[in-house]
Amino acid sequence: MSYDNFTTFNVKAENEIAPYLLTQWLLPLMGISGRVINLSSAAQAPVDFDALAGRVKLSAGAAYAQSKLALTMWSRALSLKEDSSTMIAVNPGSMLGSKMVKQAYGVAGGDIRIGGEILSRATLADEFAAASGQYFDNDLGQFASPHPDALNLQKCEKIVRVIEAVLAEMAQPDRKHR
Repeated sequence: MSYDNFTTFNVKAENEIAPYLLTQWLLPLMGISGRVINLSSAAQAPVDFDALAGRVKLSAGAAYAQSKLALTMWSRALSLKEDSSTMIAVNPGSMLGSKMVKQAYGVAGGDIRIGGEILSRATLADEFAAASGQYFDNDLGQFASPHPDALNLQKCEKIVRVIEAVLAEMAQPDRKHR
C-alpha cells in the first residue's frame, strides 16, 4: 500500500471501520436499551468502495467526507436490524475549534463545547430515545436528511458488507499490505 493509499485508509479506518468494529463488540453488552451515537459530519460525499477497501488514493478531504457518510450509512443499516440498540449519527456542528479545523482551514473555529453538548444530549436526552437510524444536524439544531445515499437501504447494506470484508481481510494472519 502506498503512503497516499495508507493515509486514505487511515482516515477511513479511524472514522468508519474502527467505530463499526467497536460498535459490533459493544452491541451484545448493550441490548436494545443501549444508544450508539456516531460522530458524523455535514461533510459527506458518495463512498468509493475501492477507497474504502484501501485500493484507491483519495485526498484527505475526500477520505474524510466519504468516511463520515459511510459511518452515517452503517449507522442507519444497523439501526434497522431487529433488536438493535438505538443508533444515531450526529453532525456536532461545522467548523468547530478542533485540531482538524485549525490545521485544515487555518482558523480557530467555533466553540468546541457546542459539539460536546449535542453529543451529551444525544446520549442522554429522551428526545433522542426513539430516533434510531436518524441523522441529527446540529448546524440546523434538528433531525434532518443526511446525504441521499444514507437513505438508500441497498447502499447502506453494501457499506456494511464492504466493511465486513475489509475486517475479514485484516484478520487474515498472512495478509499482505497492498
